[in-house]
Amino acid sequence: MPEITYRLPQEIKLTSNYPQGPESAKLAERRAAAVPAGVASTAPFYAVDADGGVIVDADGNSVVDLGSGIAVTTVGASAPKVVEAVQEAASHFTHTCFMVTPYEGYVAVAEKLNELTPGDFEKRSVLFNSGAEAVENAVKIARSATRRNAIVVFDHAYHGRTNLTMALTAKAAPYKQGFGPFASEVYRVPMSYPFRDGNRGGKEAATEVISQIEKQIGADYIAAVLIEPIQGEGGFIVPADGFLPELVNWCREHGVVFIADEVQAGFCRTGKWFASEHEGIEPDLITTAKGIAGGMPLSAVTGRAELFDKVQAGGLGGTYGGNPVACAASLAAIETMEEWKLNDRATRIEEIVREKLEPLVDELDYVGELRGRGAMMALEFVSDSTSKNPHPTAAKDIAAYCLERGVLILTTGTYGNVVRLLPPLTISKELLGEALDIFVAGIRSVGQ
Repeated sequence: MPEITYRLPQEIKLTSNYPQGPESAKLAERRAAAVPAGVASTAPFYAVDADGGVIVDADGNSVVDLGSGIAVTTVGASAPKVVEAVQEAASHFTHTCFMVTPYEGYVAVAEKLNELTPGDFEKRSVLFNSGAEAVENAVKIARSATRRNAIVVFDHAYHGRTNLTMALTAKAAPYKQGFGPFASEVYRVPMSYPFRDGNRGGKEAATEVISQIEKQIGADYIAAVLIEPIQGEGGFIVPADGFLPELVNWCREHGVVFIADEVQAGFCRTGKWFASEHEGIEPDLITTAKGIAGGMPLSAVTGRAELFDKVQAGGLGGTYGGNPVACAASLAAIETMEEWKLNDRATRIEEIVREKLEPLVDELDYVGELRGRGAMMALEFVSDSTSKNPHPTAAKDIAAYCLERGVLILTTGTYGNVVRLLPPLTISKELLGEALDIFVAGIRSVGQ
């Protein structure tokens, strides 16, 4: 694989006042007076620089980033080509609104998405700002194309924080609590969750779901089935083999639009361009964001041209959708992914993670399961291996242990009992190994 050079030292470096030194403390005071408490942060320190696998804070501490801004900085937080592209684009114009005065960058990103996403059919792409915005517009497109209303979603799903996407999202706190009422015509069905449903086969699980859909909703009423090929906030749940293809086949038979939410799993995160490719499915529509533009705000809906053709002129868009600077960043990020062979790097990260963590599943009773694909890996913690009762305290304590020692990791899951690993795909093998050793020590500390 091509060698990656770094601008910052790839090391853990902590001062005596870590995790919140005087400069970060000053910023925390300003924040408390200016920012509502409803916006929470994982880390108590404030970033001033980031590169490769590290974040540097306002007091000079250097910590390992195993979160990538929640799967956003796949190519690193300051990839040279992305930085150069942003600077060049901004020097010409920062905005015109594509709906008023179009520009090549938007078209070029759409062309690239049409090329990279699964499916050997004619496609179109429309650009937005956030993952939630992409999901909401995918639902609009599906409803417009089918002239139906119902949307089927799954247990443990996360699709965003707008009114419609909160309705699509399964977990109440903190995402939905106190914010209703929500959009109607959203129907939730069970997800294939091998660890918690007795390792039931994917085809069997899908057959049961389809039966429920047909009995409780009715195929002729459904506009779309919306699913994350690997669930993100739900706990990095990988459905059993065969579950997704069976759902796709049913959708094809009944004229239902199959939407893959690839906001978190897309763009090399799982070792392929898109997680859908692992099971060979070709979604009718794919939503993307996060890793699409190296940290710049951009999202997209890509899919079958005939679905987009059903939407009236002016029915899709937005003031900032496909911002020219974000488009330039996206093209540079995708070029970086190709040149640095980040799919291969994601696969190598999975190998390293499994080598370090898989032995713990058999050794420690409270380590329930290691799962995921590529650089989208997670451990689920339980009270014991027999009951499999969720153990959220373990996940919280392990994350705190790692943070104290200069490793930033994120918890997740419907029950809050999952630790997820989302390192930048540009992280060095040495730094990843050091961070995982600290993580392993944190896991062992739970049983002491």
